[in-house]
Parts: sequence; C-alpha cells; structure tokens
Amino acid sequence: MNITTRSSILASAALLALVLSGTAQAQQAANMTFFVTSTPVGKGGDLGGLEGADAHCQQLAQSVGAGGHTWHAYLSSSTNAANPGATVNARDRIGRGPWQNAKGVVIATSVDDLHSANNKINTENGLTERGQKVPGVGYVFNMHDIMTGSQPDGRAFPGNMNLTCNNYASSEFGKVEVGHVDRTGLADTAQAHSWNSSHQSRDCSQEGLIATGGNGLLYCFAQ
Repeated sequence: MNITTRSSILASAALLALVLSGTAQAQQAANMTFFVTSTPVGKGGDLGGLEGADAHCQQLAQSVGAGGHTWHAYLSSSTNAANPGATVNARDRIGRGPWQNAKGVVIATSVDDLHSANNKINTENGLTERGQKVPGVGYVFNMHDIMTGSQPDGRAFPGNMNLTCNNYASSEFGKVEVGHVDRTGLADTAQAHSWNSSHQSRDCSQEGLIATGGNGLLYCFAQ
C-alpha cells in the first residue's frame, strides 16, 4: 500500500467517524427534553408573559435541532387584580416526564420525582440546550439563579406576593423567586440547595437579576 492510498483511507475513516459523531449528537439533541436557557430574554423579569418565556424556550430548542417538541418554561404565575384567575403552577405546565438533558442524562422520571430530593438537577446535569454547564458559585460570573416564581413544590406563591415580576411582564415592579441550578449558595442552608426556590431576586431589572447571582435564565421542559 503506497502512502497516497493509506492517507486516503485514513482520511475517509476520519470523515466517517466525524459524520457518525455528528449524527449521534443530532439524535441526542432531538431527544433532549430539558435544558437551562443559554441566554436570557435580556429584559430582566419582562419575558413577555408566560407565552414569551415559552417562545424563548422553543426558539433555543429549535436552534439545536430539538424543535420537534413543544417546550414550556418552568414558571408559576399568580393572580393579580389585572388578571384574576391567572394562577398557574410551574409543575402543571411541563408535561409528565421523564426528562433528559442534552447529554442524555435523565434528570427526573416524573413530576413528583422532579420535586423530590431524587432529581438530578445540579452542576453536572443542569445543562444548557448546547450541553454546556451554567456558571455557578466559584466562577468569575455566577449565573446560577434560575427564574421560577415558584415554591419548592412547584406551585405558585399566594396572589398577594409579587414574586413573578408582575407575571413576567415587568422589569420594574416586584421581584422573582429563583432556584440554584448548582444547588449551592453562599449560605449553607436547605433553601440555598433548592433547584427551584432558593431566594428572591433584588428586583426585576436585568441588573437586579445579575446582582443576586443570575442572568435571567430559565428552565425549559418538553411535554
């Protein structure tokens, strides 16, 4: 076998391996049913309501080949004077499970499993739609706060508590409840280890979300 023939065979083998790897990654992305948004909407707590948040999840999923699913943001909304009867529980809008991340790791098998200590949302598995880790405690820019507006059980707060940035329609009014995707915090408390309900943001501006350890990121689940 001459050098030219051998080089051609090696090049072909490398190309085939690359194609197979790309095919496997594309299939894995298509099967993804959970991710953390890699980028924020960028207007603080003003996501354009639940519909705008869902559209953001759908757009990011589409960008990596997972747009075949119907995506919803994990967010609770609460009743207010302008929109009576609007209470929505995050746990009721994400389907039944199971859900897996961009690497194929099952993070929860059901809604009850998701809201138990058994779920696998953490630094290693709470990945973005691109399969990347979210910078958390210890990084130069900590973005581990994920907006949920929810109590630990995945349900909305009472209507007189504005912890949803006016149901995700304002960057100027109220606060929002956030969870820690890395399940760690500056204070070693049970609350700091909650993936969906660790503390309130400073306010609803983009700057306010950043100041308390976030960037306006969301959890997205496919039904």
